[in-house]
Amino acid sequence: MRTVLLIDDEQRMLDLIELFLIPHGFRCIKETNGKEALDTLKNENVSLVLLDIMMPEMDGWEVCEKIREFSDVPVIMLTARSDKLDLVKGLDSGADDYITKPFDERELLARVNAMLRRFPDEEEKTEMVMHGDFKLDKETYSLHFRELKVPLTLKEFYIIEALLSRPTKTYTREQLLNAAWDYNTYTDIRTVDSHIRNLRDKLKTAGFPIDEFLKTVWGIGYKWG
Repeated sequence: MRTVLLIDDEQRMLDLIELFLIPHGFRCIKETNGKEALDTLKNENVSLVLLDIMMPEMDGWEVCEKIREFSDVPVIMLTARSDKLDLVKGLDSGADDYITKPFDERELLARVNAMLRRFPDEEEKTEMVMHGDFKLDKETYSLHFRELKVPLTLKEFYIIEALLSRPTKTYTREQLLNAAWDYNTYTDIRTVDSHIRNLRDKLKTAGFPIDEFLKTVWGIGYKWG
């Protein structure tokens, strides 16, 4: 489970972001001021920081600069201000991305997922995701089953990576869309169904036991097994 540190002086915003992230398998730590957030970051294994800019005492730019003194954790800055100078100042202070409020759930999740793909933690840097006889090779973007091997497109890889990493979890179509598509690509949710059908055909043609995995959960979405 990936841990996200949320830093915002508004408790309502912290609770809203947590509400967005928890159903997608994230653990959230919430802090309302920069000093306590920095202490938390030093003592917790955090995968990503979501940092508000406009905070009293220590603003987000200063917090980000202090984070960069001891950590390379990816930082996404959140702000109600859309001024380009603020964007430049945020990036200059060490931020990796920038979201302007108000934002919707899909944009937030897609940006978080995109950032985590750019900055995998140590566990995710391993070359294989394994479950039973299945191995997903992150170096060659291919799926292996015993002696069989199938190359995957990038979207197929991200879909299977999500499913295989948590094989008993049922994913909604929107969750798989967020896992596989970039945040600025507004893709019809039915595209997920099309990719799943293509995956099944590809794996069946290659001799994979398709009836035993990549299952449809009617009315919800898909799961691995």
